Amino acid sequence: MNLLENKYQIEKQLIKILKFFIMKTKLAFVVLAGTALFFSACSEKESQVDSVLTTSEDIKSTEVASTLNCDTTAFSEVLSEEEVAGLLEMREEEKLAHDVYVTFYETYEYVVFNNISKSEAAHSSAVLYLLNGFGLPDPALEGVGEFTSERFQELYPALIEMGNTGLVEALKVGALIEETDIADLDHHLEVETNSAILRVYENLRRGSTYHLKAFTAVLTRLGETYSPTVLSQEDYDAIINGSADDEGDDGDSTNSGTFVPGTGICDGTGPGF
Repeated sequence: MNLLENKYQIEKQLIKILKFFIMKTKLAFVVLAGTALFFSACSEKESQVDSVLTTSEDIKSTEVASTLNCDTTAFSEVLSEEEVAGLLEMREEEKLAHDVYVTFYETYEYVVFNNISKSEAAHSSAVLYLLNGFGLPDPALEGVGEFTSERFQELYPALIEMGNTGLVEALKVGALIEETDIADLDHHLEVETNSAILRVYENLRRGSTYHLKAFTAVLTRLGETYSPTVLSQEDYDAIINGSADDEGDDGDSTNSGTFVPGTGICDGTGPGF
């Protein structure tokens, strides 16, 4: 083989190598572009869901009650058996919501469950503040899905089973939980007179209305319609349309409609409610 032929063969090999390199580069670019689009879409989806909860996160939630010197004069009152039973029920009812949402977040990794589960932990802590203030035992158990009350021990697996059939059904379970929470709080608020308990219950109810709005808003975005099963259609519509909101974002409302600034610690009015 002469020098010219040898040079030609070398050039052919170089061209093959160059073509192979170009193809690999294009493939890598496509993969990287696809990956970028995937994560961008995921990020956009989470951003959209987060926006649903913006109003809820602006409403305040409970923090560590022991960090402030709170007004404990209401704790000197003697509670009725019904009031005690109500506090014990609400402590575990808020834990039920938290545990269900934590479980669904592990299953679907859908951000709405993660965000609202944190609020439910704050709600449960607000009730614990009351239990401690009145010297009542805490019925809440540490394990996820573990409850002292037979009612909630039976409800937890039933709700998980309903939500395990798909994301839409899980979101509907979330809305159902918030409906039930609102209805139970309304029942307690009708008969409650203790000022400390009233403030916490009213703030919990306010938080639950925003959570109900969040779940139904996400369902609407997914092309689904939610129909209430616990609340009346009229009460449900009032909440979803915003007419059931209380008087403000930075404090508490009382049954008389008077707006009372909250401490942000003792009564469930701290950040992220």
